Amino acid sequence: MSVLVLLLAVGAACCLGFGFVLQQNAAQHAPRGDFLSPRLLLDLMRVPRWLAGIALMIVGMGLGAAALGQGEISLVEPLLATNLLFALALSRRQTRQPLGRQGWAGLALLAGGVTAFIVAGEPRGGTAVADPLRPWLIIGAMTGLALLLTAYAKRSRLGAAPTLLALAAGLLYGVQDALTRVSGERFSAGGFAELLTGWQPYAVLALGVTGLLLVQSAFETASLRASLPALTAAQPLAGIICGVGFLGDRLRTDTGAVAWQATALTAVVMGIVLLGMHPAMPKGVTAAPARVAVRTS
Repeated sequence: MSVLVLLLAVGAACCLGFGFVLQQNAAQHAPRGDFLSPRLLLDLMRVPRWLAGIALMIVGMGLGAAALGQGEISLVEPLLATNLLFALALSRRQTRQPLGRQGWAGLALLAGGVTAFIVAGEPRGGTAVADPLRPWLIIGAMTGLALLLTAYAKRSRLGAAPTLLALAAGLLYGVQDALTRVSGERFSAGGFAELLTGWQPYAVLALGVTGLLLVQSAFETASLRASLPALTAAQPLAGIICGVGFLGDRLRTDTGAVAWQATALTAVVMGIVLLGMHPAMPKGVTAAPARVAVRTS
C-alpha cells in the first residue's frame, strides 16, 4: 500500500469526520418543515458552523478523490470509514466523555477490521469490466435501493427515518466515489475535453447534492448516534461493490482470504456501531417542533 494513498485517505477521513460533527451541530436546529426539502440547504447556508463543516467536507472529498486517483477503491473506502474515529474525537472534546470500554472496543474493531481487510484482500488494480451493462446494473441497484430507503424514511419521519436516510446517503456516496475515480481516469486520459464529454462528472455532482440533502435531513431529525454509523458503514460497502463489480479492482478469492475479508468487514461494521452509539456522540434533539429559527452560531 502506498504511503501517499494512506496519508490522503486518512486526511480525508479526518476532514469528513470533523465536518460531519459540525454539520450535525447546526442541522439539529434547522426548521422541521424543511425535512427532505432543498430549503433545508438554503436555511443551513446562513449558519457559520454548518458552512465550516461543509468546507471540511469539501476538503475531505478532494483528498478522497486524490486517494482514489492513486489507489484502488477497495483499498481507499475502508480507510475513509475511519472518519468515525475523528468524529468521535471531536465529539468527546465537546461532551468531555471518557472513551471507556465501549469506545476502546469500537476503536479496536474498526481499526483492526480495516487493517485485516486490507491485509487479507490485498486490493489491487485491474482492467475495468468490458460489459457495458454491468456498471448500469450495479449503479441502478444502489441508487434504486437508496430511493426505496428514502421513500420509506419520508413515511416514517422521526421513527427510523434518520438511519434510513443515512444508509441511502452512504450508498449514493459509495457510487459517487466509484464515479469520481472514473472521472479522474478520463481527465488523465484526455484532460477537461475528455472529462466534460462524459456523463460521470455530472452524475458525481448530482449524487453529491442528493446525498448532502439526505444527510442533513438525517442530522436535522436525530443525533449522530442514529445517523453517522449507518452512513459510515454503507459508503465503504457500496464503494467496494462498485470497485470489484465494474472498476476492475481485484481481491484475493481463495477460501481463507474471503473468510478473513468477510470477518474483517463484519468487525468494521460492529466497530462503527459501537463508536456511533458511544455516549460522547451528541444526543441532539429528540422532539420535532413545528418550525424554529436556525441558530447562527
